[in-house]
Amino acid sequence: MKKIISVVGARPNFMKVAPINRAIQNFLREHSDFPLIHKICHTGQHYDSNMSDVFFKDLELPEPDFYLGVGSGSHAVQTARIMIEFEKILISEKPDLVIVVGDVNSTIACSLTAVKLGIKVAHVEAGLRSFDRTMPEEINRILTDAISDYLFVSEESGVKNLKREGIPDEKIFFVGNVMIDSLISYLPKVERSEILGFFSLKPSQYGVVTLHRPSNVDSKERLKQIIDLLVDISEYKRIVFPIHPRTAQNLEKYDLLKFLNHNIIATKPLGYIDFIALIKNSAFVLTDSGGIQEETTYLGIPCITLRNSTERPVTVEIGTNVLSGEDITVAFKYIMEILNGNFKNGKIPELWDGKASERIVKILIEKLFE
Repeated sequence: MKKIISVVGARPNFMKVAPINRAIQNFLREHSDFPLIHKICHTGQHYDSNMSDVFFKDLELPEPDFYLGVGSGSHAVQTARIMIEFEKILISEKPDLVIVVGDVNSTIACSLTAVKLGIKVAHVEAGLRSFDRTMPEEINRILTDAISDYLFVSEESGVKNLKREGIPDEKIFFVGNVMIDSLISYLPKVERSEILGFFSLKPSQYGVVTLHRPSNVDSKERLKQIIDLLVDISEYKRIVFPIHPRTAQNLEKYDLLKFLNHNIIATKPLGYIDFIALIKNSAFVLTDSGGIQEETTYLGIPCITLRNSTERPVTVEIGTNVLSGEDITVAFKYIMEILNGNFKNGKIPELWDGKASERIVKILIEKLFE
């Protein structure tokens, strides 16, 4: 009997593990006596119910087999806690493979712990590079890729990056995007969402904003600039602003909530289904997230990313995404272009077809049982 443990820790991980879990379960239903067990470990890196529990419900994930409950802390503290607790799971369970996804602290912590115990690691969403090492996620990506055994890549840039870093070809697999697997799978549920009615919104008559990166929300001056931008935009369109816990804390700390007006709908983080419904029906999205750049590209929704670089360049090269950098006036210019109908049209990237998870599971089963 072979055993696989998949790791989730933060909000973006759930959308990536859900389709992998589904693909494994579908395979096991078709091969009822197949000697394979799949378990899920939730590190508890995101412990707010709006950032975690609701995603298990929305994405129909089973309750995790293991919950580490590490909570918040500095990067070092959080990573160390995950490693200590995850090592206990690995020693007890003795899995043949650990699947990690994305680029959060749980990704590098669990990879490193597994590799040091001689357990093989598969990294889903490998090879993405922003080339900005001030981003903690970039460090996590580089280190995880360097020690993983199987690297599953979502876009062509990832293949080039891994080869440039000396990763041998036999470890690299261009399979497509598991985030898009989730998106395609849950579109029927998205269509039934009542979130627009809840906020009294009409399709294409509003924009969506998400902010959470330290470079945008930790400085009072920068955060005030962005709030001023939202106020300016709200003169033209209503804005829905699901506020990340880190951003909410800083808005309160810097006394900036008072600047939001009645055209800006400030809300807590939303579940996956409702959030995708909001994006799908929006006029534009303003964000500093990674995954949202991909979701908007697939859905054909204009996306302005408040960053100088992106680890997902295909969303800019052929998708609906643009980088506005740190200059707020550039972001405002792009939004005016969108509202005036002068923004670019995008295309869906190669292999973003809803079947990446099936490809991953097929490869892993071949490797585990060869």
